[in-house]
Amino acid sequence: MRPELEKVVSEIEKVIAGKREIIEKILLALLADGHVLLDDVPGVGKTTLAIALARSVGLAFERVQFTPDVLPSDLVGFSMYDQGSGTFAYHTGALNHANLLLGDEINRAFSKTQSALLEAMEERQVTVDGHTYPLPSPFLVIATQNSVGANGTQPLPFAQLDRFLVCLSLGYPDYEAQMTMLRDRQGTNPMDQVTCVLSKEELVHLQSLVRQVTAREPILDYITRLTMASHEHEDIEIGISPRGALFLDRLAKAKAFMDGRDYVTGADVKAVFKDACAHRVLLRKTAGKSAAAVLDDLLRMVKTPDRQFFPGLRK
Repeated sequence: MRPELEKVVSEIEKVIAGKREIIEKILLALLADGHVLLDDVPGVGKTTLAIALARSVGLAFERVQFTPDVLPSDLVGFSMYDQGSGTFAYHTGALNHANLLLGDEINRAFSKTQSALLEAMEERQVTVDGHTYPLPSPFLVIATQNSVGANGTQPLPFAQLDRFLVCLSLGYPDYEAQMTMLRDRQGTNPMDQVTCVLSKEELVHLQSLVRQVTAREPILDYITRLTMASHEHEDIEIGISPRGALFLDRLAKAKAFMDGRDYVTGADVKAVFKDACAHRVLLRKTAGKSAAAVLDDLLRMVKTPDRQFFPGLRK
């Protein structure tokens, strides 16, 4: 891993022990300029991880605790009539001030409020009363939802799920990780020790380098064949969208960059395939298996391109 990214991982591990793989995947999404959905049971550290990430990368952080009474205007802002000037003045919302927005328990908000995020996530802007306002750069949404308990929840629209680059699950810590957590919090708060080790300007530069990573024709063909196979699989009702193919390409480039290469291999695509695509497929009721298992079928069915060594590219 690149040294500057290793420093970020080390800072986050001060508060989240034993979850290096998940931390690296969230960093991949950050490098690929994409949004993250954390789908898990309560209390496993989703919010803590997001706060630590914002601190370690120097990102302006906003948190919205989604409840049924949160309105779209709380996110995108609103216009209010100013009697003194005789005009409408725009009052900003949470999105306008965030490089990293934590949407906590997003599935507890009504659909209209959830949908208010769509333009921000896709276009990095909000539109209020016909006026468009750009959002800060970089801009990342980390949304959390609890996978247990249906009371007071609203399922995310499929179109909104498709906006998230990855859908991840932290899971419970193992014995050693939980013991570390308990020891570290005996009278102190490890979050106080998390420092900024990568500026947001440096992050934007790294994101630009990721976009320059090369995905040659065999890789693009591999991604296309995987997505096409999802449209034909007997257990899949709705397959991977063209947006999903583009996101898979971006995430594979981030994986190559994190590993110190400026070109993508088939192994990079395979490594990120399920994280990028499991939430984009809708299974038939008769499937009898998980989305991850079906995507494993696709990986077995579609031949991986041979490792490509391109002249002029750093090995």
